[in-house]
Amino acid sequence: MNQFDIAPFNPCYADAVARMILSIQRDEFGMAITLADQPDLLDIAGFYQQGSGQFWVALEGNEVLGTIGLLDIGGRACALRKMFVAPSHRGAGHRTAQRLLDCLVGWAGEQRMEHIYLGTTEQFRAAHRFYEKNDFVEIGKALLPPSFPVMGVDTKFYRRRL
Repeated sequence: MNQFDIAPFNPCYADAVARMILSIQRDEFGMAITLADQPDLLDIAGFYQQGSGQFWVALEGNEVLGTIGLLDIGGRACALRKMFVAPSHRGAGHRTAQRLLDCLVGWAGEQRMEHIYLGTTEQFRAAHRFYEKNDFVEIGKALLPPSFPVMGVDTKFYRRRL
C-alpha cells in the first residue's frame, strides 16, 4: 500500500488538481468538458473553502493523487463534489478514495451537517458501487434540496444521512 497524505487544498496545487480531473473526465470517460466549464476549479478556495465547506487533496510528496470537495449548501446539508482518484491509485490496495471520503464524512460530522448529497453520471458505475458501500442511498432528483447545485451531466443522485 502506498503512503500518502490528505491535506486541505492549497492554491499551490491548483494546476495539478485541474490537470488530473480534466484528464480523467476527458481521456478516461470521453467527456467533452473544459476547465472553463468548471468555474469551481478556477477558484477552489473561494468556491469550496467557505462556510463549513472544504476541499482536500491526496498527496504523495507534491503529486496530486486524488481530490474531494465538500460544498456547504445550507440547512445542515452539503454536497460532495469533485471526487477523483488517479487511475494508478485506485482500488482497495490503495484506499485513496476511501480515505478521502472518510476525511469528508468526518469533517461534515464535525460541522454538524445532517445530510451529504451528490450527483453523478450513469457511466461512473464503480463510483455508484463505492458510494452505496459507504451508506449513500440513491434518491430521485426531486428529493434534492433546492440549494443543491445540479450539474448538467448529473443523472444519478445520492444522499447519506449523518
